[in-house]
Amino acid sequence: MCVSMGYPGKIAQKLEQAGIAVGDTIKLTSTGKQYCGVLMPHNDFSSEDIITLKLDSGYNIGIEFKERSTLELLEKGMLSEETKRDIKDDADKPTVAIIGTGGTIASYVDYRTGAVHPALSAEDLAYSLPELAEMANIRATVLCSIFSEDMTGSHWQALAEEIAKELNGGAAGVIIPHGTDTLGYTSAALSFMLRNLSGPVILVGAQRSSDRPSSDAPLNLLSSVGVAINSDLGEVAVLMHEKTSDSGVAIHRGTRVRKMHTSARDAFISINQEPLGVIKDGSIGFKQSYNKKGKGPVEVNIKLEKRVALLYSYPGIRPEHLDILAQTNKGIVLAGTGLGHVPQGLVDSVKKAVSSGVYVVMTSQCLYGRVNMNVYSRGRDLLTAGVISGEDMLPETALVKLMWVLGRTDKPQEVRELMDRNIAGEISERRYLLKKMVDTQ
Repeated sequence: MCVSMGYPGKIAQKLEQAGIAVGDTIKLTSTGKQYCGVLMPHNDFSSEDIITLKLDSGYNIGIEFKERSTLELLEKGMLSEETKRDIKDDADKPTVAIIGTGGTIASYVDYRTGAVHPALSAEDLAYSLPELAEMANIRATVLCSIFSEDMTGSHWQALAEEIAKELNGGAAGVIIPHGTDTLGYTSAALSFMLRNLSGPVILVGAQRSSDRPSSDAPLNLLSSVGVAINSDLGEVAVLMHEKTSDSGVAIHRGTRVRKMHTSARDAFISINQEPLGVIKDGSIGFKQSYNKKGKGPVEVNIKLEKRVALLYSYPGIRPEHLDILAQTNKGIVLAGTGLGHVPQGLVDSVKKAVSSGVYVVMTSQCLYGRVNMNVYSRGRDLLTAGVISGEDMLPETALVKLMWVLGRTDKPQEVRELMDRNIAGEISERRYLLKKMVDTQ
């Protein structure tokens, strides 16, 4: 358990002596300052000398309890022991599966350090909002509880298999609470590994943790369940705030979405494509064509070649950087400059890598627009060296796709054909004209 109702050591003794239990309103005096609030459960990630209070503002605060600190009971609360959830399924409601992976949307905060730690209970998330149980039967499981930067191809594979199991088991849709930092990688991976979806697969995150009044977690999560039960979407999608306000939640295609801001609630943007749609006040409005859900069964192909690397080009990059990657990888995705360029010194290294059987795919770190290596001589040199065009794919999407393609075949012609083919909406058939990248923050 991430959270224990009881406090350890001396704090537990002091609480017992004062007749205080979790959920009570108390006054804590420490180092000459007074704090009033509701006593929250002890967080196992916090130090043993920290007491957590929920203030009237809605924020939680961690306070160091010292030898001379005092506690006073102001009002008994309703919550004195861990609440057991006994919500029975309703035969008239659809079932939505929630597969927990961790992230801010399912995190607890260490109020001593301010660090966010992943929660371990998807059930806690599933029933954190009473509205969820009113909308659908919730079937919650935990695949893992990690920060999204710790995600690997093995996690994607296990997640894809669990999703197929849930959808083939009758779930109307699958919700995946996920850390935002690498959410786009996971959504792309699932987009390639899953076929013939009988319901939407929705990855959802939060930029602000659930203990904060400004949290985007409730609206994002409720909107995800709404799309899962009230739409015919048959794709992997990402749902996050459309704007900084709570005006709506954007539905992004899994292979097109990118986190473009470190902390803003509208950090996620569809690149080289408009969002699939927006959900406002519970109403879903699709803006463009999308894959509709099929009858199933869901097909899953989890084979991945994990020896694939992503390398960004920059002025002064040394050829040996690529040489070293080529020695230990079967594929390399280059995020080149502009239309798909690297310094002259890298061209020979690319040619050597390709000659040794390493597949090199070119994308652009510009993100918007399409790679075109026929315009300038450097691009043509790279094509002659054997580089595969990544068209208008995001570098991270191209990375995941190359892993998936090399998991299926190692034949040069087949690899090139699959990388050139639009498989999960990752390549546009026509050029996307960008009018405005992001709203003014």
